[in-house]
Amino acid sequence: MRRLQDPCPNSGDPDAHPAAPGNLPAELNPFMGREDELAELGGLLEESRLVTVAGVAGVGKTRCVIRVAALREKRYCDGVLLAELSAVRHPELLEHALIDALGLTDHTSRPPRAVLVEHLSERRALLVIDGFEHLVDACADLVTELLRRAPRLQVLAAGRCPLRVDGERTFPLAPMSDGDAVELFTERARGVRPGWEPTAGERAAVLELCRRLDGIPLALELAAGRLRALSVEQVLLRLDDRFRLLTGGRRGAPPRHQTLRTAIGWSHELCTPEQRLLWARLSVFAGQFDLEAAEYICGGADLPADSVLDVLDELLAQSVVEREDGPAGARYRLLDTVSEYGAQWLAAAGDAPRLRRRHRDWFLGLATWCELDWFSPRQAEVAARIDSELPNLRRAMECSMESPDEVHLAQYLAGTLWFYWAGCGRLSEGRHWLDHVLEEPTPHDAARLKVLWVLGYVAVLQGDAVGAISALQECREEAERSGDATALAYAVHRTGCLAIVTDDMERAEELLRDALGRYREVGELNSNVLMAQVELAMAVAFLGDLDAAAAICDEVREICEDHGERWALAYALYVLAYAALRRGRPARARQMLGECLTIGRTFNDLLGTVLSLELLALVTAVEGDAREAAVLQGAAEGIWPSVGLRLFGSVFYGRPRAECEEQARRELGNAAYEEGLRAGRRLDPGAAVDRALGGGGPVSAADGPGTGGAPTGGPGGTRRPAASRTTGRGGPERW
Repeated sequence: MRRLQDPCPNSGDPDAHPAAPGNLPAELNPFMGREDELAELGGLLEESRLVTVAGVAGVGKTRCVIRVAALREKRYCDGVLLAELSAVRHPELLEHALIDALGLTDHTSRPPRAVLVEHLSERRALLVIDGFEHLVDACADLVTELLRRAPRLQVLAAGRCPLRVDGERTFPLAPMSDGDAVELFTERARGVRPGWEPTAGERAAVLELCRRLDGIPLALELAAGRLRALSVEQVLLRLDDRFRLLTGGRRGAPPRHQTLRTAIGWSHELCTPEQRLLWARLSVFAGQFDLEAAEYICGGADLPADSVLDVLDELLAQSVVEREDGPAGARYRLLDTVSEYGAQWLAAAGDAPRLRRRHRDWFLGLATWCELDWFSPRQAEVAARIDSELPNLRRAMECSMESPDEVHLAQYLAGTLWFYWAGCGRLSEGRHWLDHVLEEPTPHDAARLKVLWVLGYVAVLQGDAVGAISALQECREEAERSGDATALAYAVHRTGCLAIVTDDMERAEELLRDALGRYREVGELNSNVLMAQVELAMAVAFLGDLDAAAAICDEVREICEDHGERWALAYALYVLAYAALRRGRPARARQMLGECLTIGRTFNDLLGTVLSLELLALVTAVEGDAREAAVLQGAAEGIWPSVGLRLFGSVFYGRPRAECEEQARRELGNAAYEEGLRAGRRLDPGAAVDRALGGGGPVSAADGPGTGGAPTGGPGGTRRPAASRTTGRGGPERW
């Protein structure tokens, strides 16, 4: 692969421009040693577009790639982006995992690979891929296509084996040198014994211990954690016992694999029976978990639920479990290698199937609770919770799909998450799961019917009229046959939603009024019902009755205020803003659209965001700022490909855009109008929302993706924790 030509201005001086948006995690413990390796890796990145760091489990691959990426992030105009793949179990979810890691939102029915290619095609970025070894074939295929289609992209990968694709430069990461290993052990020992310094007599024991552990960082971490209770000499003595007990490992395994297994096995043997039991049971989780889930899933007669916290705390102290704090609160994670070891013990005990069912049942309950709480003041909390639990929810659906008798549970879970697929920018992955759980034949019970109407809803929002009609018609027919009045109401509702985006307003009004009547009959009241009212108001407004549309949405606003609902409120405000503008009140329309955009950012709702930007562009033109109106139109134009068919291909939804274009072209002239569009297209969604909420501002020709404001967690923007100094970056303790 040819040497990458650096298109970033002043890239030879990394401090010449600020770091672009990215998602590298902040470093929790200082990075120790490896100066020569980091320098060599940096040199390889100067020469090749694909560099893979390969090595045994626990040797420090993750820390090294994140560290070198952090040191070089200012060289990449479009950011350094980390994708951790260890929790992704199936190759078909690989692209979805990368879309998630890149902070993208795509509502369309396009293949996720096409979304990735389009997003990265013109970007100068570094993609860091970690933990791909169980997906090596799929990952190699994807990386090859991304590098071919995105000529300014570089990839830095970390795994236990190379990808083995053309142009790859492999960097075998060896264990730490004696000096670096001693430095790491000493630093981590101070974490459990503040101020600890080895005595003259202990220094020789520390060096011997590091050599006996072959300088493998994970083994050193585990050994250092034992200094809370033992001396260095005692650690060395007990390690010697464990070597004799666990020599060999599996036949043909490299010696360092055996050494790592010995180190983990030694740490495992030093645990109490309760600690070992919890360790094994925690391996059932994918990614993060919280205390309540651990207590329910892992508790039992032999490990009471009320003792799980104390045992978990002991595992935290021994570096077996990590704590991670985020929007969903305090959460925990097993290191990947430690989790694999625990899973082997769980399987050997014959308890894995039972634990997997308990895991599945917990997350079925969690999804049920979240669906109910979506219609409450806790919507934002629900969105953050489901975001953090997505790997576990995937595993729960996978578990249910393994048995024909339990497929209906996977269907229940996929349907219950409608609010996440449709409300939080996850249409593409939602479509994957909804299609997948329908592949197995099951009776048309309530779970299957719900999947059908949710699939129809997602297809409508993706602009897939054929898919929507197919799912909704099947749902309606089977609901009528089985007498399921609730499913029938939803099928009628979403068919009305399809009518409105395909410009059949009379039919839309008829169906939506019918659906609302059915909802009243069955006593249904939630965000979906409110959205049916909003969609009815939109149809009525498009038919010219602005007063009736405003009255409907005012009622929705009152209900939203009573229940703390925000997501449906944003769409009601959109209709009210449309009516206000048509009534000659652009300032009022701007105020309501600003609230729409703020809510859309909260839920990562790209559809609501782009609709609001389109209407706000017309408001801006009416207020006399044609230049800014063109910029906002350009920003919306850049977002629509990730949503679906622009304005659904609807004449009614497209009318504000057409009016804005006509007015802005007339006032600016074609050249200036097109220049404004180009400036807007260069704004990413988060920057576009910042600009709209800030009332506009200058956009230079040099502006590109990610410019126009600080990185945010807004729609489609790259999510990133607060940055620390360059010397304080490098990632969490994941060896």
